[in-house]
Amino acid sequence: MTRLARTMRIVALSALLGTGTVTTAPAGDAARQYFPLPTFRVGAYASSGIPVWAGTIDYLRYINEVEGGINGVKLFWDECETEWAVEKGVECYERVKGGRDGSPVPLFLPHGDPVSKALTEKSVADKIPLVTTGYGRTEAIDGRVFPYSFTVLFSFWSEASSAINYIAEQVGGKDRLKGLKIATVYHDSPYGKETQIPLDLLAKTYGFENIQIAVPHPGNDQSAQWARIRQIKPDWVFLRGWGVMTPVAIKTAAKTGFPVDHIIGGIWSGSEEDVRPAGSVGKGYRAITPFPAGQDFEILKKIKAAIVDKGLSDLKDPKSFGSVYYNSGVIEAIIAVEAIRTAQGRFGRKPIDGAQGQWGLEHLVLDEPRLKALGAEGLVQPLRLSVKDHEGGGAGKVLQWDGTQWAAVSHGWVKSDRDLLLPRIYERAAAYAREKGITPRSEETAEAIAR
Repeated sequence: MTRLARTMRIVALSALLGTGTVTTAPAGDAARQYFPLPTFRVGAYASSGIPVWAGTIDYLRYINEVEGGINGVKLFWDECETEWAVEKGVECYERVKGGRDGSPVPLFLPHGDPVSKALTEKSVADKIPLVTTGYGRTEAIDGRVFPYSFTVLFSFWSEASSAINYIAEQVGGKDRLKGLKIATVYHDSPYGKETQIPLDLLAKTYGFENIQIAVPHPGNDQSAQWARIRQIKPDWVFLRGWGVMTPVAIKTAAKTGFPVDHIIGGIWSGSEEDVRPAGSVGKGYRAITPFPAGQDFEILKKIKAAIVDKGLSDLKDPKSFGSVYYNSGVIEAIIAVEAIRTAQGRFGRKPIDGAQGQWGLEHLVLDEPRLKALGAEGLVQPLRLSVKDHEGGGAGKVLQWDGTQWAAVSHGWVKSDRDLLLPRIYERAAAYAREKGITPRSEETAEAIAR
């Protein structure tokens, strides 16, 4: 194929499928669904963002190319570069919230914990759901108080609880947690501190010693923190980092003699980008995540055949196909598409707006039969959302780094103690409602509004 022919083919595909910058629909074409993407392909966290958005875009292209859209409604999108900065994320939201070319916005993916919190009240006023997978405001699980915030899949509280439950499995049961020392090495930010309350509750419930050790951003030097760990001699370390903090922690732990296979990283300390820079000392490191790595999931095989192998992929580095971050983008897109599909079942096979997208999310059911039909068994945990439960899952898989790739080492999905955590989460949501003067919705009220 000549260079000119190749260029013309790319242009044609861009017009049909969506590009890394802008995909337009004809003016007034309301038969297509707009799907804005606030991406971060440059800046300090670009190495994380690039594979995430490749996974998302590849799945959206798969829906268009293979399935002809969502019930015949094709997707189109554009990207808005945020550099993972709050002000740019908010600016992006304001720019896209009115929709594009006659098509409304069904939901918004903030892709940043600080951005999602900055948009909490705006999203309610604009009736646009914020979907945060594996991050976001934990108390937003209570949709009676936070109608347009969806902490789907795996909140930070569930992350902490599942990590503790995995440790319990390793030591022979929850009764064996008593007397253990479990240290949390955390990014010294609101994100990093988010698990302190649930860990305190879990420590009091199961009798382990809860040790908290802060690491200032960005975490380039952790010698003091790991010297303290060497002195304390904890049984396990729960690592809640982001960016450069994670490989530095792994290398410093190894240098100080702490066994790397007794470190469990949180969601944002569990990607290939986190462990490869640590080199050979990263072998044995574990992490808990709702985004399992691997290429053997049926939907990944379909995407590879229909999108990647045909040169239609947004992915620039083939090694990232099936990575934690790439798969997280696929998972996020599956949830978004299925929420839109659910809303279409109620409001008609047409582009969905934010209020209808909210209904679709609150009635989203991804049970085992549906996951099997999607080819997402084992990739996405079973989910059932409701007005009272905007998380719907609350489980993760533990992966272990073998030196070249991740392998799942937990027995399926490790569930969190939601029965223990939810009452405390609802208390925090109720306190927020009192502070803001919000009258919580009932499920009956929510359904009446939807009608």
